[in-house]
Amino acid sequence: MLSFSLEEELRKEGYQFVCGVDEAGRGPLCGPVAAAACILPAGLVIPGLDDSKKLSEKKREELFKIICENAVSYAVELGSVEEINETDILSATLAAMRRAIARLSPAPDFALIDGNIARGFPLPARAVVKGDATSPSIAAASILAKVTRDHICCELDEKYPMYGIAKHKGYGTKEHMEALRKYGPCEIYRTKFIRFLDK
Repeated sequence: MLSFSLEEELRKEGYQFVCGVDEAGRGPLCGPVAAAACILPAGLVIPGLDDSKKLSEKKREELFKIICENAVSYAVELGSVEEINETDILSATLAAMRRAIARLSPAPDFALIDGNIARGFPLPARAVVKGDATSPSIAAASILAKVTRDHICCELDEKYPMYGIAKHKGYGTKEHMEALRKYGPCEIYRTKFIRFLDK
């Protein structure tokens, strides 16, 4: 259940601007990973706000607009396919998170990171397992990242309609695997994620 308890606890410790950070698209075979950072006004209640994975596409789109209109500050950054291929998905995700945080104004003084890793950030940060289901700031970031990534998938689908990306959003569904085997990968694919094609 969402509660501002984490954010309130940090504000009592003297942190003024606490941002939530989350990503979307670590698992898919293609396209960039999206990372979002978001500072919400203290105590802001957004009806329906929740972990993006629990929401319908229509609800996410509605909440995306509300978050953008009401956030103190927000930013979304991408970890490109090239970046993922040159390093790895975790490194690319953390780098995108750091870039998103750097774009916030006012600058946050603490970051709540969804998941179990919060290393390499230039400000105090805490990893929060299942944070998108407990912290409103992280839940808001999860929606910003997910909607942005889904929009990119629709754009990729227009350029490369043979793969069906708008439908499966790049995940390794049976339909997607069959299309990959039939047409082969192109430059939007993550090389380490499609090694199964070599077998």
